Amino acid sequence: MSYISEVIEQTKLRNPGQPQFMQTVEEVLGSIAPAVEQNEKKLRKNVILERLVEPDRQIIFRVPWMDDNGVYHVNTGYRVQFNNAIGPYKGGLRFQKDVNLDTMKFLAFEQTFKNSLTSLPMGGGKGGSDFDPTGKSDDEIMRFCQSFMNELYRHIGPNMDVPAGDMGVGGREIGYLFGQYKKIVGDYENGVLTGKGLSYGGSLIRPEATGFGATYFLDEVLKHEGQTIEGKTFCLSGFGNVAWGASKKIDELGGKVVTLSGPDGFIYDPDGVTGEKIDYLLEMRASNRNRVQDYSDKFGCDFVAGKKPWGNVKADIYMPCARQNEILLEDAKAMVAMGVPILNEVSNMPTTNEALAYLQAHGVLVTPSKAVNAGGVATSGLEMSQNSERLSWQAEEVDRQLKNIMKGIHNQICDALDTYGLPYNPVAGANLAGFKKVADAMLAQGIY
Repeated sequence: MSYISEVIEQTKLRNPGQPQFMQTVEEVLGSIAPAVEQNEKKLRKNVILERLVEPDRQIIFRVPWMDDNGVYHVNTGYRVQFNNAIGPYKGGLRFQKDVNLDTMKFLAFEQTFKNSLTSLPMGGGKGGSDFDPTGKSDDEIMRFCQSFMNELYRHIGPNMDVPAGDMGVGGREIGYLFGQYKKIVGDYENGVLTGKGLSYGGSLIRPEATGFGATYFLDEVLKHEGQTIEGKTFCLSGFGNVAWGASKKIDELGGKVVTLSGPDGFIYDPDGVTGEKIDYLLEMRASNRNRVQDYSDKFGCDFVAGKKPWGNVKADIYMPCARQNEILLEDAKAMVAMGVPILNEVSNMPTTNEALAYLQAHGVLVTPSKAVNAGGVATSGLEMSQNSERLSWQAEEVDRQLKNIMKGIHNQICDALDTYGLPYNPVAGANLAGFKKVADAMLAQGIY
């Protein structure tokens, strides 16, 4: 049995009932086989793979809070600090009803590689709660965030662990979390959270950053293939900050977004999501209704209830921007049958391993989420730099640095593939490049 196979089997035994985490472990370790084979003796001696797949710590805590009717509720909070070999733990907080330890572990593991690709000094972590903010009042969300921070504050800090927002956690929630942190510790450590409001240390274009970065990365991929974004049609899922940012940048570069989606279904707008339609996505997000049908009601386009756009609408490029495991094997088969040539993964692990294998086997060019959506955490890293220097950069400067970071990530991927004589495969290249930086740091620091 190979070293990689041994570690996968050991990890399965230690993590029963955690399919998302195991899917990610198998995908990553399978991709880095060339690097492991060339350095197996050193990696085995220092138990690099065994340590790589085991979080530094997994923190679980209760979060009691009171609703507007005076009724108390209890949710579960999580923070998984996976690896800090190259910097303090960094990764978002997610508030959604289906959040569990499995979800947090796979996201934190992915975050470790994603953050290493940015070339910024950030380790990998993730956290959140099974609290669902949909339909909750501002006061209820504030009370929940304050209770959540009453425990989380013990485990975070500017040089220890720097959370940010993720699904269900936007600027409002970050504000409530930061206010409570400041009250508890009695210090103005504005570097402890990113995604903050501009009035207290936030960075310009942070809400758009993941969508912007995903589009910049895609632009590099298309240049490699002798193509451009201009004139291409795009199927997007979601309608939150990520889809909003991607729609803005795609429109700016001459492409046309024709679908968005929500829990209720998807909209098809053949005229394109542009102008005031892009601006309306912010209203939809702020409404707390979580309904994409509101878009079709306002602009008179088609709404398809209970379905995803994958395989139902033909486009030049698919960009899942919503959540994990959006694209299943049956979706992949429909995409291939429809002749979709490119899947640009924006959300974390949106494609199952079976779907990914099918797409690649049938010639679909897939770009990996750990590289594609690194723009969000990269801009969080830039926010950390601004906080440490007491600076506030203009939007143009943040955008320029973000674009350079995404170009640098693509260059790292190409260099890693060239090192091992592999054909152009961004999924394998991202894992190889991320692994090299993390493994080198772990080797340099000894077994701890």
